[in-house]
Amino acid sequence: MFGDLFEEDYSSVSNNQYGKGKKLKAKPLEPPAPREFTNLSGIRNQGGTCYLNSLLQTLHFTPEFREALFSLGPEELGSLEEKDNPDAKVRIIPLQLQRLFAQLLLLDQEAASTADLTDSFGWTSNEEMRQHDVQELNRILFSALETSLVGTSGHDLINRLYHGTIVNQIVCKECKNVSEKQEDFLDLTVAVKNVTSLEDALWNMYVEEEVFDCDNLYHCGTCDRLVKAAKSAKLRKLPPFLTVSLLRFNFDFVKCERYKETSCYTFPLRINLKPFCEQSELDDLEYMYDLFSVIIHKGGCYGGHYHVYIKDVDHLGNWQFQEEKSKPDVNLKDLHNEEETDDPLMILKAILSQEESNLILVDLLGQKLLKKIGISWNKKYRKQYGPLRKFLQLHSQIFLLSSDESTVSLLKNSSLQAESDFQRKDQQIFKTITSESPGLNDRTSCSHWFDINDSKVQPIEEKDIEQQFQGKESAYMLFYRKSQLERPPEARANPRYRVPCHLLNEMDAANIELQTKRAEYDSTNNNFELHLHLGPHYHFFNGALHPVVSQTESVWDLTFDKRKTLGDLRQSIFQLLEFWEGDMVLSVAKFVPAGLHVYQTLDGDDLTLCDLEIADEEDIFVWNGVEVGGIQIPTGSDCEPLLLNVLHLATGSEEYRQLVESPQVFPANAEVGTVFTALAMPGGVLFTSNTESVGGESWTAIPKEDLKKTFREQGLRNGSSILIQDSSNDNNSLLTKQGKWNTNVNEVDWVQVNNLCQLESEEEQVKISATVNTVVFDIRIKAIKELKLMKELAENSCLRPIDRNGKLLCPVPDSYTLKEAELKMGSSLGLCPGRAPTSSQLFLFFAMGSDMQPGSEMEIIVEETISVRECLKTMLEKFGLPGDTWHLRKMDWCYEAGEPLCEEDATLKELMICSGDTLLLTEGKLLPP
Repeated sequence: MFGDLFEEDYSSVSNNQYGKGKKLKAKPLEPPAPREFTNLSGIRNQGGTCYLNSLLQTLHFTPEFREALFSLGPEELGSLEEKDNPDAKVRIIPLQLQRLFAQLLLLDQEAASTADLTDSFGWTSNEEMRQHDVQELNRILFSALETSLVGTSGHDLINRLYHGTIVNQIVCKECKNVSEKQEDFLDLTVAVKNVTSLEDALWNMYVEEEVFDCDNLYHCGTCDRLVKAAKSAKLRKLPPFLTVSLLRFNFDFVKCERYKETSCYTFPLRINLKPFCEQSELDDLEYMYDLFSVIIHKGGCYGGHYHVYIKDVDHLGNWQFQEEKSKPDVNLKDLHNEEETDDPLMILKAILSQEESNLILVDLLGQKLLKKIGISWNKKYRKQYGPLRKFLQLHSQIFLLSSDESTVSLLKNSSLQAESDFQRKDQQIFKTITSESPGLNDRTSCSHWFDINDSKVQPIEEKDIEQQFQGKESAYMLFYRKSQLERPPEARANPRYRVPCHLLNEMDAANIELQTKRAEYDSTNNNFELHLHLGPHYHFFNGALHPVVSQTESVWDLTFDKRKTLGDLRQSIFQLLEFWEGDMVLSVAKFVPAGLHVYQTLDGDDLTLCDLEIADEEDIFVWNGVEVGGIQIPTGSDCEPLLLNVLHLATGSEEYRQLVESPQVFPANAEVGTVFTALAMPGGVLFTSNTESVGGESWTAIPKEDLKKTFREQGLRNGSSILIQDSSNDNNSLLTKQGKWNTNVNEVDWVQVNNLCQLESEEEQVKISATVNTVVFDIRIKAIKELKLMKELAENSCLRPIDRNGKLLCPVPDSYTLKEAELKMGSSLGLCPGRAPTSSQLFLFFAMGSDMQPGSEMEIIVEETISVRECLKTMLEKFGLPGDTWHLRKMDWCYEAGEPLCEEDATLKELMICSGDTLLLTEGKLLPP
């Protein structure tokens, strides 16, 4: 009838919490948060399970239910480890409940999960997202648990704790015959509509009689006729725990709509059920019940949320208020001096001496202390002296506590001075007690109530329950326990009480694992990597810093806590670099295309790395702050080195107008005119490229007056191109008036082939007409013909590009086009003896030692599937070197020895060695991995 009456209300949840397509750096999975100050654990909401969480917390805080469940061992219930074994009898629901209760008691996490428990119910993810009526769930859960416990010693667990009976009687007014029918109940459902309190509802149900008379007569079986009669109901058997369901939700058949009854409906903290029982001869104490749980529904009839107020019977939680504000009735200045307020003995003795009876409740003593000095015992003294009751116990020479520790009085003839001396000696004892008993406080005799709202647990006052009498947020289920039920002293503040050994061991191990994960997460979350570039291992050339030997020897990686200070970092680096002498300056550096550049020097040793905005993977340059290798280093973003492409006509290339492109490095704050000085050119006109212009690349001349501007002011950045043209000869211009390339410059349609076959020829070089799509084989054959060389070379020769330094590069496969070989028009090629490597072969250069001289390297063609070990052996044979005390290193982009090829059994292909790479034979045997 009610359909989705209790669907969870998510209207107050903001959409801002969901990602909007941002790519975030993956973070390690955060472990569950530890318990908060209450020292109690909540339960995570799976989407719509707040009703389940409220009921489970109520059962958990019913110690008799919890301990009865714990009393069932693996011999009766089986083990969760065997749940997939078809031959094993495993009672999953009680086992999962046991584990959940153990987690709520002992596992140091803010909230437990019910995922395993709901899986044991057979719920799907859709079921977990749909909210149900908690009153209905209470009956279903008890029924499932009873079924699961059949055949065990706990078969009557639910019946023993929650089962009661009601007797319905009809008494004939004529023959006095009594007709009765007994009903069982696990919970009582009481009306809210037109009733103002729980007592009124029970009175209407179990005291008031319904009379049959006039037109509504009763047929008596004994009299065998319609007679006057009276109908009534009584509670025949009361259970130890009484569950009361309030009928808050109704249906208006006139308006045909649902509604929630929000009128005022009171219920007592303690109730006497004697007037409603069939037998009333027993003592009143037999009928007294105390409220210990109130499940609350917040919202309307179409949606809402459940949470629960629970009384902590065993004082498992830390019942103290973080925000405890009170205005003192006595100003602190009224006290003799501030030292008196720092001595709790003097204040407590002064308060007790003002009491006429010299006797006071301990809780009242705490309140009077709050009024006296304007701050509570917990905030002022607990950290140093421990809880108030412990303090009174340890000073038994002054204070006399009653046997139940509820009242305290002042002993006569007590010496305050002697006790102060005693106090100083025992301060360490107080601190020890505080650390060992974080859950105790000075309110142990009060009723400890908590508001448990899914994951969150907050302490509340007993009077706060009155706020749930009426309104949209109001009581929905009430749980009472028999007042005569007493808890053993050893259960007080002892969450390990009656928990089975196997669960204790499991929780202890889980807590250790949680601590480890939190430590690892804290380390991972707050540690980051820094790359330390050591100044003595660098030299400055071509406008930037470069390693002297190799990147590996020049850079040290350091993992460091970003919460530490710059001074801590400096000290750590000093300890790492035992060779360091003199001042140490730390600067933020960054790699730019030209090399490494120093930007900002770090100052403020008291500042944390977070405050300094140091990022993960930051490059830190470690130096003396002035020079590197005797050269003063420019720093800052103003002088950042820019790598520019400079184009100009090659000297002596008037006939073919060959354009030369060379990379050049300039400081960003240098004048643009310094280009002429760098290239040793007397002058000319500078052009900058605009690749975004309509119709392709175009060039714009820089006015003569703008040559005084800096590269940055001119808008040049890394990768920008500059063209230098001679201003004395307009007829020889590389560009049209519109800034486009001249056709005779742009459309070079030849490549030059040099004869390097050591065979005599009439010509040393020839120009072969070609396009970007011309195949290399065709160019080679044409060159052999035009150079008038032997036809046999067609089978045993290859073309190799020549760089601007005259070095022969890797042979180009015959099947490639010039475009595929990445050769430009106008390039120089060498016709050399020997075939080009096949697609499965590599052409490699190799040399000996790290001080390689240009032209000293040797060449070799090997299969790409050859191992590093075999390649090394072949190269050693070429050099005629014996022994196994050598290893290979790959030359890096700085023409320096890079990392050693440690995996000697790996193939060259697996290590991504490519044709044209240079390998260096380095003396020294590699250590085993």
